[in-house]
Amino acid sequence: MAEVNTLPRTSIAGRTPEPGAAAWVGPDELSRLLHEAYAPIAPWLAEAERIYREELGSRSDYVQRLVEHASRFRGKQLRPALVLLTAQACGGVLPAHPVVAAVVEMIHTATLVHDDILDEADVRRHAATINAEWGNEPAVLLGDYLFTHAFHLAASLESTYACRVIGRATNLVCEGELQQIHHRGDLDLDEQSYYEIVRGKTAELTAVCCRLGAHYAGQPPEICDALDRFGRDLGVAFQIADDLLDLWGEEVATGKTLGTDLQKQKLTLPVIFLLRSADRTEADAARRLVASPSAESRRKLRPMLESSGALEYAWDRARSFVESARLELAALPASPTRETLAGLAQLVVRRCF
Repeated sequence: MAEVNTLPRTSIAGRTPEPGAAAWVGPDELSRLLHEAYAPIAPWLAEAERIYREELGSRSDYVQRLVEHASRFRGKQLRPALVLLTAQACGGVLPAHPVVAAVVEMIHTATLVHDDILDEADVRRHAATINAEWGNEPAVLLGDYLFTHAFHLAASLESTYACRVIGRATNLVCEGELQQIHHRGDLDLDEQSYYEIVRGKTAELTAVCCRLGAHYAGQPPEICDALDRFGRDLGVAFQIADDLLDLWGEEVATGKTLGTDLQKQKLTLPVIFLLRSADRTEADAARRLVASPSAESRRKLRPMLESSGALEYAWDRARSFVESARLELAALPASPTRETLAGLAQLVVRRCF
């Protein structure tokens, strides 16, 4: 990950980063960098994958097909990698860590399946969503199947700690999603309320990954707390980047249905900034577009978001959360794995899909 600041520039949706900005990282380059970052934990990541598949194995061919299809959505495996990298940075990976890594990946996959139902999304990672291919009822039940297996697996650990911490995290994930639904169409949603939603629905799980990695490595509470904050700020940055890509990305690159935030009238950071900072005429025009969402609305909002500085503001906020996350790593002794965690944090705001 040492070369992370020297990559050549690429573009995102036809845009080139401003002079001095970090270069965008496309799919092939991101895959290469993640392969490099995960190399030291590769055996444990493979063990987590084995545990994941073994736990979710079903005697029903139908259920097995659903499980295997949902596995295509997992992509970067950031959350299990955070468990294992945090463990390694805290002294070493122990037998509990691959189990925990498999558990958090099940939780994450379940949230993706349920998110696609809520968003009425058709595509994820270049494949049909469960709801698009099989319908909402199997998709709801598959998400539940993943959740229940995750807690069944967590209960196999010697203590109840993982169950309790992950249980609380999933409560907050659901609470964040419910808050987001409650605020659909709320054109007065402010920035702090947006962060509150994001900290629940996305950042809570990345925080738990890092906390559990440290806890099962035998670290004291202050180290676990620092890594929890690292994961939380990383998760907020990740969600801001995702929200930007939902507005500005291209489906051919992201491999998933885009524009769902606007279609569902979910206000994200760039739109909140635009409505707050634009002059009255432009703000009123933007409000009308958000209130009557469509593909055309998304197209018309793009130049307004760019000219108002909303896109750059959101990227800057994402970068500031990344820097805040990286500062928390000072709680760990210097090591190549600590640098890998810092590099992963940077990649969150440099990916173009």
